[in-house]
Amino acid sequence: MKISIIGTRGFPKIQGGVEKHCESIYPFIAEMGHEVKVFRRKPYLNKQNKLKKYYNVTFCDLWTFRNKYFETIIHSTIASIICLFQRPDIVHIHNIGPSLILPLLKLGRLSTVVTYHSANYKHNKWGKIAKKILMLGEIFAKKMADKVIYISKAQAGLSCQKKMIYIPNGVNIPIPAFSSDFISKIGTAPYNYIFTVGRFTPEKGLHDLINAFKAMNCSYKLVIVGNADYETKYSKNLRKMAAEDSRILLTGYIDGEHLSQIYTYARLFILPSYNEGLSIALLEALSYGLSVLVSDIPANKELALSPEHYFKCGNIKELQRKIQLLIKKQLTEIKVCEKYRLIVNNYNWLNITKQIMEVYEEIVTN
Repeated sequence: MKISIIGTRGFPKIQGGVEKHCESIYPFIAEMGHEVKVFRRKPYLNKQNKLKKYYNVTFCDLWTFRNKYFETIIHSTIASIICLFQRPDIVHIHNIGPSLILPLLKLGRLSTVVTYHSANYKHNKWGKIAKKILMLGEIFAKKMADKVIYISKAQAGLSCQKKMIYIPNGVNIPIPAFSSDFISKIGTAPYNYIFTVGRFTPEKGLHDLINAFKAMNCSYKLVIVGNADYETKYSKNLRKMAAEDSRILLTGYIDGEHLSQIYTYARLFILPSYNEGLSIALLEALSYGLSVLVSDIPANKELALSPEHYFKCGNIKELQRKIQLLIKKQLTEIKVCEKYRLIVNNYNWLNITKQIMEVYEEIVTN
């Protein structure tokens, strides 16, 4: 099959859940002998990731503005026009913003799949007009795509259409780090920090975590892994909040060995999000056998963790109290094994890739 991918900024070494998702599944699909082409956005490419191919995945790098309002639609439109001429067997669109180009693809009689990563119009970073446009993208996805894949049971439960399929995010089975040199370099020590991973946007709830941590009297450090895609008033204020407490360490975007060290030697992983599809960072934390503390939003609750690992979303006092509780309470070996089995059995990228291939094959053969 010829498969074209629209809606990701690209990979490797580009921040984002959609980017991690695509980087994890498409090399597997290309390895199966299929022709996979990923449309990437030039503003996110640098010397590290400016490759022509990645594990047999071919890249087509297209110009667009690096702008939160116009970037996605400009890039997706150009990519869809190319698809009309190249005629792939499947065009796979990631998320509801890029789904705005579905009428063009369906006019050209192309088979389409949409992966619904999250309800973007619920994110506080968007204004009223942008939210309405994103809702239109959701409508196009549900009405025009041949199949819609939901990564979250919570979102899938809102749809009763036959073409809806639940296929979650996943993780690769981790190999724990043996070195801790990066941990020392950023100014902390093994098992002497708690951490989170996320973009500097309001829906990630990082401001709540910083406020809760600053009110704690402890010797632990708070490590925040991530960055802003675009500098905004919110991201600048977040950096200012972090700079007011020397215990808060910002690493920027990291991956590979450095990120593995952060997961391997952490005391606690925290996800204070207001909105998620199904967090890959949370799945990764569980795969490392970490104790986690997450907001009680539907996507997080579908993992069915014990009550002590949830706090009421936005409740800073409860967040602070449960951080202090879980820092003191180490997981038993049995609990660590339970978390590992949960990931291996239900959130394995190879199995997830096979499920996605079944979707493609059903569309092509019908």
